[in-house]
Amino acid sequence: MLARCYSAAVNGVDASAVEIEVYSSKGTNSFTIVGLPDTAVKESKDRVSTALKNSGFATKKEFSVTVNLAPADVRKEGPIYDLPIAVALLSATGRLDDVDLDEYAFVGELSLSGKVRRVRGILPMVMEMRRLGRRAVLVPRENVEEASVVAGIDVIPVSTLREAVGYLADNDCIQPVYTDLSRLVGDGCGQCDDFADVKGQAIVKRALEVAVAGGHNVLMIGSPGAGKTMLARRIPSILPPMSVEEALEVSRIHSVAGREKGGGRFMTVRPFRAPHHTVSSIGLLGGGAHPVPGEVSLAHRGVLFLDEFAEFPRHALEVLRQPLEDGHVGVSRAAAACDFPSRFMLVAAMNPCPCGYYNDPTRECHCTQAQILKYQRRISGPLLDRIDIQVGIGAVPVEDLEAMAPGESSAVIRGRVLRAREIQRERYRSQPAIMTNADAKSRDLKAICKLTPDAVREVRSTMEALSLSARAYDRILRVSRTIADLDGKDAVDREAIMEAASYRQLDCESGGSFWA
Repeated sequence: MLARCYSAAVNGVDASAVEIEVYSSKGTNSFTIVGLPDTAVKESKDRVSTALKNSGFATKKEFSVTVNLAPADVRKEGPIYDLPIAVALLSATGRLDDVDLDEYAFVGELSLSGKVRRVRGILPMVMEMRRLGRRAVLVPRENVEEASVVAGIDVIPVSTLREAVGYLADNDCIQPVYTDLSRLVGDGCGQCDDFADVKGQAIVKRALEVAVAGGHNVLMIGSPGAGKTMLARRIPSILPPMSVEEALEVSRIHSVAGREKGGGRFMTVRPFRAPHHTVSSIGLLGGGAHPVPGEVSLAHRGVLFLDEFAEFPRHALEVLRQPLEDGHVGVSRAAAACDFPSRFMLVAAMNPCPCGYYNDPTRECHCTQAQILKYQRRISGPLLDRIDIQVGIGAVPVEDLEAMAPGESSAVIRGRVLRAREIQRERYRSQPAIMTNADAKSRDLKAICKLTPDAVREVRSTMEALSLSARAYDRILRVSRTIADLDGKDAVDREAIMEAASYRQLDCESGGSFWA
């Protein structure tokens, strides 16, 4: 007897439908799986057979079983097909004669006892099943929190194979779960460290405010203990909340990444990723034999913080150039070619030299000029050119710390950021792909950055004085536009250009150091 049901396969951050066909006939006790399965899928026959027996569905007759996973030219990976194979096999052997399996989709790994275990990538799979018009999808109970945010399809949580069969026989025995997205996506910064804890560093805090308001990349350079990491760790406290669409987009990436990276839950706050400086280029960009998202994609719509920037391997840093420019990563392997979104805000922090005290007013630097130059040149010119804001940070003397009052709170700074983001949202309303000034296309800069006559003269003199590239010119215009948004100004004036140019003071000139 022939039976079929439906599941899905994950490719990148998307999913495609998979039709599970099971043919069962009396004869020798055999079990064959075809349709380009990987090892985990091939092993399903042992898990499914044992789970059926331990769930009370064993039969005294011997059957020859053939399972086809269509389309046959798409590679099937992982244990996600255990539950649909078991259900289709029960239908093929006459246990579910009265059930129309075409209305349902199934995802889940089976243990030998018949328990349904969680899987990764549940969110894109449920979204694909909804697109195909399935009435309900049966998912592991551990995945229901994540899967239930998809509206328009009944999400049925099951803990065991017996529960799944019981639901198919009586739809009222398990109620579908639905989670209201608008309730999940909220403020999200209640547990964040506050900028009020940071004393002094007014220039750096202003630079970070501008960076967050416009989605600009930022590099902080200073001696050890100056407060670079402390400031970076407080950036989440001034980030705007995610929209429902952004939350879905981010959650799909973390769902595909799995528990070890995404936690297996719906993402309600913007991600803040801080990989160690020993991370590989694949760890940053994504990939592997069967491509999975890297740190640049896990930081999508959030922040990627690279502490000890110059300590990262040179080849790992260079792979950042394309995602910083394009907002997505294309990964091609023999097994698959995937495209991962990666529009993030880069925040980097580094020392000025190997010992960390080059140009420090209180500590002596013991590095030679050659060592300093070699260290600084670990950051290539093209990569530095893509960082909109580059700011130096000095340590605050201890005697000044004791006398200083608490700094401005994150709530106050965040209020200004939200107002600037609202201005940008209105500005780019007709261009959904653009959300901040940092995303704006070069061809649009003339229209959105209306310069006053004084600002035109200032930007020309700045370009000549700093010998900046055309890309750096675009960056200055974008940053100045954000500064004007924070100040509530329609036109970009000379003061905005001067402030934006001051954040490019570390740009390297031809043949020199970017601290020279």
